[in-house]
Amino acid sequence: MCPMERLRQLSGFHGQGLLEKAKLYLTRRQLPSLEERKKYDYEFANSTSFHGVHNIVRTPSKIRKVLWMLVVLGSVILVAWQIRGRFINYFSWPTTTSVVVQYVENIEFPAVTFCNLNRYQTQAVANLSIIFFLWSIVSGVLHFFDTEDKFGQELSDFLQGNQNFSIKEFTRNNGFYLNNSTLLECEFFGKPCYPQDFEHVFTEYGNCFTFNHVNVPTRRRVSISGRGLSLLFDIKQEQFTDDPAFGFVDAGITFAIHSPQEPPRFDGLGISTPVGMHAHAAIRQLKTVIQEYPWGECKPNIRLQYHKIYSTYGCLQECKAWHIQQKCECLPFMLPGNGTECDLEKFYKCVSPTVYNIELMGLCTAGTHNSTCPVPCEETDYPVTISYSTFASEKAVKFLSAKLNKSPAYIRHNLVYIDIKYHDLNYKMTQQQKALSISELLADVGGQLGLFCGASMITIIEVVEYIFTNFYWMCVFLLLKAPELPNWNTSDQNQQPHKKRIQEC
Repeated sequence: MCPMERLRQLSGFHGQGLLEKAKLYLTRRQLPSLEERKKYDYEFANSTSFHGVHNIVRTPSKIRKVLWMLVVLGSVILVAWQIRGRFINYFSWPTTTSVVVQYVENIEFPAVTFCNLNRYQTQAVANLSIIFFLWSIVSGVLHFFDTEDKFGQELSDFLQGNQNFSIKEFTRNNGFYLNNSTLLECEFFGKPCYPQDFEHVFTEYGNCFTFNHVNVPTRRRVSISGRGLSLLFDIKQEQFTDDPAFGFVDAGITFAIHSPQEPPRFDGLGISTPVGMHAHAAIRQLKTVIQEYPWGECKPNIRLQYHKIYSTYGCLQECKAWHIQQKCECLPFMLPGNGTECDLEKFYKCVSPTVYNIELMGLCTAGTHNSTCPVPCEETDYPVTISYSTFASEKAVKFLSAKLNKSPAYIRHNLVYIDIKYHDLNYKMTQQQKALSISELLADVGGQLGLFCGASMITIIEVVEYIFTNFYWMCVFLLLKAPELPNWNTSDQNQQPHKKRIQEC
């Protein structure tokens, strides 16, 4: 069959179309008469559970009819206004915050990471002042450091003469160490602890050591408030030093209290204890539960690849690691992940500029649900109340001098005493909750319908059925009264111009 002839047949088929078939089907059904439609309307108004409508059709008085019509119309307007307000309130996603203090028999002790404020051994860096600058570049992935050009030439000369130099291994071997000479005393809940109970970790302070870390077989717990972790450090000021040009001008121990499953964060959160002082840190456990968007700002489905639990700080670390790997094709050893370790040259020429761009362009942001790292849905913090006293008293100095074989001046200039304990045997839970749930919204809407109109779900179904029935009758009437369609395939005159083309085909 020729394409033109097939096209003519198809156009004729569609010309009769669905509308003709619908009309043929509907002509077989009898359209209700005007009296039958009025009777249907009267029966609906007389039997519906929508209060007030039957009073309009039953009363013979026209004045009463008008009054009841105004009452029903006013009630409908009021209920529509009330329901509109309820929906506006619901879609503003309101929340409430509840604070509950829960007392327990025992409570999990947090992880505590300790660092010396003097990061390197004096003899190791005596002729290598560039080390402090190198570590500032390396640790800039955690705490951004603006590299200055005045060290550029000195760094280039150093890298040319030390191509295989590893700042990571140098810091591990020549930074602060933890053994029986630097950790003089350690006690947790009445039991002794030792340097091997601490895990080594790199931070912006170089070598740091975490007590009650994530790899401990059993979680350490306390069952009495006022008792916890007690430590006596010897920071050995003569053996360890730092560069005041980079802001390290203090002597003592800094520590951070955090969840065992989260990395330590010192940027703005570290607690410093100077030498000759006894720090009393009273901690509390604070659990925070935040609702998911749009009620809150968290995303419950977000997961981290290299951390067991989600935290904003851990997310920022993984975000920076991903961008650095994409740009520099290496991974800083202080960030989580798997990849080729960045050498010093890449740190200076690629990693540092990339970290600067990340900060400048906001590639790794935190806070709201739209940011790269939104707030966690559940978070555990440990607020600290810190107080200090002079360490040690005159009598205690004499006792320690005899015990440690050290002079009183050495004790006052090198020893740091830290106590970390729970203030109370409880935890505080701050929970963000939905102020209005779907069931409460439906109950509120139902209450408004019942108050103003005496309506229920059955009433709504009755009204919908009534509207649908009348709409159906209207469609039937319009289709039956629709004008006849032109016959597209019966006019021989219209086919004449195409006959020659069809024969040619």
